[in-house]
Amino acid sequence: MSDTQVQHQSLHELCQTEAFIGRHIGPSVADQAQMLTDIGVQSLQELTEQVVPEGIRLNAPLNVGAPRTEAEATAYLRSLAKQNFVAKNYIGMGYYGTETPAVILRNVLENPGWYTAYTPYQPEIAQGRLEAILNFQQMCIDFTGLDLASASLLDEATAAAEAMALSKRVSKNKKCNLYFIADDVYPQTIDVVKTRAEAFGYEVVIGKAEDALNHDIFGALLQYPNRLGEVLDNRELIAAIKAKKAIVTLATDLMALQLLTSPGELGADVAVGSAQRFGVPMGYGGPHAAFFVTRDAYKRSMPGRIIGVSKDTRGGTALRMAMQTREQHIRREKANSNICTAQVLLANMASFYAVYHGPQGLKTIATRIHRLTQMVATAIEGSSLQLLNKQYFDTLTFKAADNAALVERAQSAGINLRVDSDALGVSLDETTTLADVAELISVLTDESAGDVEALDSQLAEQGYAISKDLLRSDKVLEHPVFNSYHSETEMLRYIKRLENKDLALNHSMISLGSCTMKLNATTQMIPISWPEFAGMHPFAPVEQAAGYQQMIKELSDWLIDITGYDALCMQPNSGAQGEYAGLLAIQKYHESRGDDHRNICLIPSSAHGTNPASAQMANLKVVVVACDKQGNVDMDDLKAKAEELSDNLSCIMITYPSTHGVYEEQVREICDLIHSHGGQVYMDGANMNAQVGLTSPGFIGSDVSHLNLHKTFAIPHGGGGPGMGPIGVKAHLAPFVAGHAVVKTGETSQDNGAVSAAPWGSAGILPISWMYTTLLGSKGLKQSTQVAILNANYLTNNLSQHYPILYRGRNDRIAHECIVDLRPIKEATGISEMDIAKRLMDYGFHSPTMSFPVAGTLMIEPTESESKAEIDRFIEAMVSIKGEIDKVANGEWPLENNPLVNAPHTLADIVDGEFDARPYSREEAAFPVVAVKANKFWPTVNRIDDVYGDRNLFCSCVPMSEY
Repeated sequence: MSDTQVQHQSLHELCQTEAFIGRHIGPSVADQAQMLTDIGVQSLQELTEQVVPEGIRLNAPLNVGAPRTEAEATAYLRSLAKQNFVAKNYIGMGYYGTETPAVILRNVLENPGWYTAYTPYQPEIAQGRLEAILNFQQMCIDFTGLDLASASLLDEATAAAEAMALSKRVSKNKKCNLYFIADDVYPQTIDVVKTRAEAFGYEVVIGKAEDALNHDIFGALLQYPNRLGEVLDNRELIAAIKAKKAIVTLATDLMALQLLTSPGELGADVAVGSAQRFGVPMGYGGPHAAFFVTRDAYKRSMPGRIIGVSKDTRGGTALRMAMQTREQHIRREKANSNICTAQVLLANMASFYAVYHGPQGLKTIATRIHRLTQMVATAIEGSSLQLLNKQYFDTLTFKAADNAALVERAQSAGINLRVDSDALGVSLDETTTLADVAELISVLTDESAGDVEALDSQLAEQGYAISKDLLRSDKVLEHPVFNSYHSETEMLRYIKRLENKDLALNHSMISLGSCTMKLNATTQMIPISWPEFAGMHPFAPVEQAAGYQQMIKELSDWLIDITGYDALCMQPNSGAQGEYAGLLAIQKYHESRGDDHRNICLIPSSAHGTNPASAQMANLKVVVVACDKQGNVDMDDLKAKAEELSDNLSCIMITYPSTHGVYEEQVREICDLIHSHGGQVYMDGANMNAQVGLTSPGFIGSDVSHLNLHKTFAIPHGGGGPGMGPIGVKAHLAPFVAGHAVVKTGETSQDNGAVSAAPWGSAGILPISWMYTTLLGSKGLKQSTQVAILNANYLTNNLSQHYPILYRGRNDRIAHECIVDLRPIKEATGISEMDIAKRLMDYGFHSPTMSFPVAGTLMIEPTESESKAEIDRFIEAMVSIKGEIDKVANGEWPLENNPLVNAPHTLADIVDGEFDARPYSREEAAFPVVAVKANKFWPTVNRIDDVYGDRNLFCSCVPMSEY
């Protein structure tokens, strides 16, 4: 635009010129014009018409509204945040105030080097976050006294449900179908476990913990300390339950375990809980990292991811995800779980919290919390209140003559108590001060607290309000990593050292097909740290969260418009959990109509592994539908199977555009066919980035979809989590979405079981998607989709001159991603897709999605936020790699010794005196094209030996000398 044109713009036009659209969309207007010319079209609209089938194109714009500027959006969201009243919360129940060390807040949570990284499937360029997660595993192993920890799960309740599933798999009481839950477990946990049990067809009995012995069960779930705060010595009970061949799970608290005997020492088989209070804000329910720790004997039955230690080709220590063959992407419906999202960013924060404070610092924090609780307990005992606890860590339960009046008096003072049937409770935390305790005592007893400092001195002499038999006697966190970085200088350098080992979006394009690694704008990220959003307890009275509720409603309304559905459930806190929640809604709908027998789920062979794994979790039988040579659903096979299974057909799960990266022409026919046989259509939301503003699942004919807010709507991947997977549904399914046992989330769905611990899932990250949507507005959302399609077709057009493209749609176009077929290259030269993936690291790029959905391929998705320059740089790398492959093909380089099979190259390789024995130069290894010299990323380990890592499974911290 010329200076003259700018001069004559209106104020409105000038404001729109500075709108976020131009910041988010990578290619400039001039670049877009050049790219359109290169692929042979005149405009984005013409490209849209060539790519998207006419019958499913929206004929009206979205109703999201005009785009806001960053300043406008921030100011409005700030006004909503101010409507939240963050009371002094003593509610507890698994959620606590915590102090996030500033060095972790600024350098991890708010640092794109940590939050824009992808799941560490390419471990050579993920050694930093892998070390942080390994520290998390070690921390959980130490505190729980068990053998093997996962890399984190979605929340405490989900972890408990997974423990039930593990119990069923490994219990020797094979014919039993009954699971026991103690009635003093957190209610939200009971809710989620009951929902999972119902789907699996397990029976559940809830009662006093000791009643477990009166039943023939395959497993039992106990809480330690329990919901009322009581710390019980259940050693004998646990031993007796195990004697009946049942598996015992303890839901527990990492902070309490600083003082208490470990679950492993008590005899538990599994320990689960939340690491939230280790420096991760409550965020109105999440995201938080749950932990899952069990005995070594059950390692093959564990859910989720595990980080293990292996070796690289130089013999050095290297970290990787261990036992990946357990994952749902490979085992599909035979996987241990459908979980693919861990909570890596939050697990990293928790592990850094433990590293920063160290064992002594953590024990000091725990002791202080306990002392303050003792002070409140002493005051209660000296008042008219009836204290119910005999021994406790941080939680007290008591009765008043008039509980309701006391709750009202507390709320008037800005204090939230826990309301527990006929009793009240308080849970103290790291943020509680002496002044808070004095105020709390005054409110509870209606008298002055007196000299709290004198009371502190008196209690210090008495010691803990916990019996010696239950006090921890073993040492924890003895590894040097937890004893070396307690000054801020050292901690800062440690975090930076790990960050430097990881390739994230702040370095270069991450072109993973199906994973949509787009810009996570700074303006979108900033509000999650605001105390009005970060400090809200998920069970606080709803009226205290008016700003949160307004934001959630606005975002829900926009998503309903974008998806073409009638209602939205915000509870699922991962895409896979959204699938599970959507399938449960379908099954409850069928049951309401007397169609309990409908239990068949049709799934195309190209589907994500989470689809069949989720179907299995919903107790559905998976029947695979074939795909044709073009990658589309084989309509003849679909019609035959739908006809054959008509009476029992529950649903079909499809992805649109397809996992093969094309807009299938017959998608409406698929929906109509399934509906004609009484089934429902579940449309996987993984590829919504190619739908927004152009078409929608509801308009196409689908009944339910989950939305990966961590893909299409810009919540960052965080190195493997957080995620968010709300589901949109048509009106007839709305009464059957998830409810919640603690907080009312909807009129018609209230009695439905929960799928997540918190009523609105990981609400703390919803401001990101709210900001993303309002900053782009109707115009920007549509344009983003169109540019995503442009970028993909531009990249495909250029790569197709050097590599075969496996699938194309109408007019020889693709949707938002393409699949490069490397099988002919491997057959001709021996160079594999793995070699190309590792070689891309030397060029400074993360590999595209490897061998999914077709083995021997790379699936590439550039996203709309990548510039033409960056896409050209990636194309240059791929073309250069093809030239290297040609040198292997013509014999210039031997197959067993060339830059591809030796990739990635580390600095240790380049300075190795024996490097000259290789048939290529150091410069060819490390700086294969000129662009690399300007921004070199050095992998810190060589190619990792996956087989060694699984055969020699080691999933805890190794000696510092090995690093």
